[in-house]
Amino acid sequence: MRYTPIFAASLFLLYQADASAPPPQAGSALVEMVTNSGPVAIAVLLVLGIASVYSWALIFSKMSSFGKATKQSRRFIRTFRKATRLQEIAAITADYTPSPLTAVFEEVYEAYKRQTGGYGPPRNVTTLERAAQTAASEALTRLEQRLTWLATIASSATFVGLFGTVMGIVEAFHGLGTAGSATLRAVAPGISEALITTAAGIFVAVPAGVAYNQFTARLRLFASGVDDFARELLNSLEEIPQRSAAQAQGGQRAMDPIAHMGRGEV
Repeated sequence: MRYTPIFAASLFLLYQADASAPPPQAGSALVEMVTNSGPVAIAVLLVLGIASVYSWALIFSKMSSFGKATKQSRRFIRTFRKATRLQEIAAITADYTPSPLTAVFEEVYEAYKRQTGGYGPPRNVTTLERAAQTAASEALTRLEQRLTWLATIASSATFVGLFGTVMGIVEAFHGLGTAGSATLRAVAPGISEALITTAAGIFVAVPAGVAYNQFTARLRLFASGVDDFARELLNSLEEIPQRSAAQAQGGQRAMDPIAHMGRGEV
């Protein structure tokens, strides 16, 4: 087994502990470590505490917003497939605002109305495709806001805790030299700083890292669902010329019903 210099030094100091020192109470060990911590360790713990509170607040906020987006997307796609006119869907998109699909529909429908006035076949499908891509990118960017903070906290919290560990070991050796004897009483403050800051760094980093990975996976699902819906919407618009020609032969006014919907779902 290979030992690091810091770990070996800690073992040496612990084995040289003063046998006459009374064993600490288990219930007060954490409080004692915090009490014995110096200004550097306190500063590290304060930074980690702020990072932990912010990361948990962000986790709960994203859980809420992602849950609403998923629920509203499923409702919107069902409404979209049941509708017979684009105007019917446009009138109720405000009821499904948390869904990223509504942004795509509104952008494409506005581009379609600028081309045709809301009736008949689209003149330029490429313009509609670009509008769908832009709206999808903006909707996913809004969902992704502040997620990078979780990644930053997950990657940096352990190093912040390690900084406290290193400073604790430095203080432990300084206390050893000042006391003139290798006793636990001489090095306890530094060792406690090293232990508590390391534990705090892990406690902050692990939840943030797990949450970031879960949220990025859900974002990929949202991106796939948005792309599927955009293709479904564009396919419906491209089918309007065929339906319009059939209606014209029957002497009916060309409208814009939505038919032949796909089966993809967000």
